[in-house]
Amino acid sequence: MENAATTDAVSAGDVSRLHEAFRDLRDALSTEIVGQGALIERLLVALLADGHLLVEGAPGLAKTSAIRALAARLDADFARLQFTPDLLPADLTGSEVWRPQEGRFEFQPGPVFHSLLLADEINRAPAKVQSALLEAMGERQVTVGGKTWPLPELFLVMATQNPIEQEGTFPLPEAQLDRFLMYVRVGYPDAEAEAEILRLARERAKTEAGPGAGRAAPRRMPQADVFAARAAVLDIHLAPQLERYLIELVLASRDASRVDAGLARRIAWGASPRGSIALERCARARAWLAGRDFVTPEDVHAIAPDVLRHRVLPSYEATAEGWDGDRLVAELLQKVPLP
Repeated sequence: MENAATTDAVSAGDVSRLHEAFRDLRDALSTEIVGQGALIERLLVALLADGHLLVEGAPGLAKTSAIRALAARLDADFARLQFTPDLLPADLTGSEVWRPQEGRFEFQPGPVFHSLLLADEINRAPAKVQSALLEAMGERQVTVGGKTWPLPELFLVMATQNPIEQEGTFPLPEAQLDRFLMYVRVGYPDAEAEAEILRLARERAKTEAGPGAGRAAPRRMPQADVFAARAAVLDIHLAPQLERYLIELVLASRDASRVDAGLARRIAWGASPRGSIALERCARARAWLAGRDFVTPEDVHAIAPDVLRHRVLPSYEATAEGWDGDRLVAELLQKVPLP
C-alpha cells in the first residue's frame, strides 16, 4: 500500500529540509563508518530508490556496521539473520505455533518482518531459504499456512556475501540476483582511513570502558521523511537525451553488436527492463543526494557498474578469457556514445 506522503507533491521548503536531513544522515554515517563512502552512498540510494542491496566484501570491512548504523538513525526496526547451511525458510519468514490453551494456531513473524534486514552471508544458506527471502523482497509479502502477511512499507534488505571460503556455499542464481537493485563490491580502506579507524576504535573502547559507558542514542529520522524524499526523487529532471542514453546502454547489453561486434560474442545475457528501471531510479536518487534537481551523465556512469554488474552475464568464451560483469559494463560505458 502506498504511503500518503508519496502521492502528494513535495514543496520546495520540504525538499530543502529533506536534503539537509539526508546530508546530516550521510555525514553521521561517514563519521562512524570510515573508508566506505561508496557503500554509505549506495545504502542511501537504495533507501531512496526503494530497493535492496547485495554487498560483497572480505570480513571486517564494516558491511554489518553500516546497516546497523543506518538502522540506528531511522525510525525503523532492524534484524540480523546469520545464514547457515541448516537454516530453514521458517527461520526467516516465521511459522504458525499451536496454542493448546486456545485451541488454535498463532502466527509468529520471523526476521523478514523488520523494516531493515541484514541477511549475513546469504550464499551460505540453501536454495529454499534464498528463494524465500528473494520472494519476500519481490512480492513484499509472505504466505504461511495459506494466509498472506504484508511486510512493512519501509522494507530494505542488505544481503552480504564473502568472496573467500567458498566451500559449502550456495551461489545465488543469476535470475535471482536480478531482484537486487544493486550489487556492490567493497574493498579495503586506504592508509589514511585505516589510521582514522584505529583512532575511532580507541575512542570507542575508552568510552565503553569509562564511567557511564555507552553512547547517547542518535536522533532518528521519521519514516514519513523517507517516503517524502522518495517522492522528491521521482521529481528529479531526467533529460530526454540522457534517458535515451540510459536506454541505449541497456539495449547494448542485450545486443552489443549495436556498438561492437567483438563485445557481442562476450555477452551471454543482458539487462532486463528491471535493470533499466533500477538504473534510472538510482541515477535520480544519486542526483538528489548531491543536492541537484537534474540527473547528469556522471550520475549514470557512477551508478551503472553496481546496477548492471549482476545483470550483464559473460559468455563461456568470455569467462575463459577472464571477463566478468564488471569488465563488460566498463566496455559498454566506453563504447555507447554519450548524448
